[in-house]
Amino acid sequence: MGEFIHATSALRPRAGGVHQGGPQLGKVPLPPADLRAALAPVDMLWARLDHPYTRRLVEAAVRSELATVAGFAGRDDAPQVLSGRLARRLLAQGSPRTVTDPVGWMIRRGLPQRRSCGDVRCDEGLLLDSGRECATCEDIMSARRTQRCKVVRAVAAAMPLASDTERRTEAEQRLHKAVTAEARAKADYWQQVKALRHAHRSTLRAEDAEPVIPVVLPAMRPAAVLKPDAENRPAVDEAPLILEDLTPDEIITWRARAERHHQVVFDHIDVYGESSARRLFTNQSVDRVQRLASARHLTLGSAIWGQ
Repeated sequence: MGEFIHATSALRPRAGGVHQGGPQLGKVPLPPADLRAALAPVDMLWARLDHPYTRRLVEAAVRSELATVAGFAGRDDAPQVLSGRLARRLLAQGSPRTVTDPVGWMIRRGLPQRRSCGDVRCDEGLLLDSGRECATCEDIMSARRTQRCKVVRAVAAAMPLASDTERRTEAEQRLHKAVTAEARAKADYWQQVKALRHAHRSTLRAEDAEPVIPVVLPAMRPAAVLKPDAENRPAVDEAPLILEDLTPDEIITWRARAERHHQVVFDHIDVYGESSARRLFTNQSVDRVQRLASARHLTLGSAIWGQ
C-alpha cells in the first residue's frame, strides 16, 4: 500500500464569519522516493498539494532543478544541496503557514537558482559545487561598501551644514545614480560582446560551408574521421571561452555538444586545461569520456549502433 501525508486544510469560514480549522477528507501521497530528500524541508507545503496535476508540476520542477544542480555538485549531493536551498527560502519566507500558494511558491521562489553574480555556480552567495561562500559576491559587496563610504564622505564635505537626514538622502540618490550608470555600462558592454561573438561565429560558418558528398561508411571508423558540423564545432576555433560569462542555457548547450561529440571535451582540455573542462562538463562527464577513450573497441564521437 502507498504512503500518505495527512494534510490539514486552511482555515475555513463558518456561516457566522468565524474561522474554524479542520482536517481534509483526503490524503496526499508522499513524494516519489527519489525526491523525498530534496523536498524534506517543505513537506508541509507538499501536504497541501491535494490535486494530482499540481503534484506532477512540482515533481517536474524538482527533477529539472536536481538535474541542473547535479551538473555542479554531482548526482549524490544534488538532493542535499536542493534541500538546503528550499530550507533557506522557507526560513526567509517566515513559515509554511505564510505561503498562500504552495505550487507557485515552490516553482517560482523556492526551487529556481538565484545567481547573485556572474559565476554560474552561485546561488544566493553560495557555490553549488562546494557549498562555500562565493568569492565573487564577497568582492562585489566589499566594492559596494567602499563605494558607499566614498559617497558618504563626499556628501559630508559638500554639505557640512545639512542635517543627517538630508545627507543620508543625498548619499542614497548619488549611490542610485552611480549603480544605475554602472548597470547600463555593463549591459552595453555585454551587448557588444554578444554581437562580436555572433559575427565571429557567422564568419566561421560561412568559411566552413562546403557541399556534403554522400559516402558509404564502414562498420567501424576512427574518431579522427568525424568532423562535427559548424554548429557543434569545438570551442578552440572560437573566441576565448569565459566560464563565468556563460548563461545556464549556454552551459546546457555545451554539455549537449559534448555528449554528441566527445572530442569537444578533449579540445577544451587541450586549450583550457582539465580543471576548466570539469567545471563546464562536470566531473562525471569528463571521467566517462576519458574511460571511453581508453577502450580501444569503442569509437569516440560516433554511434555505431544500427550501422
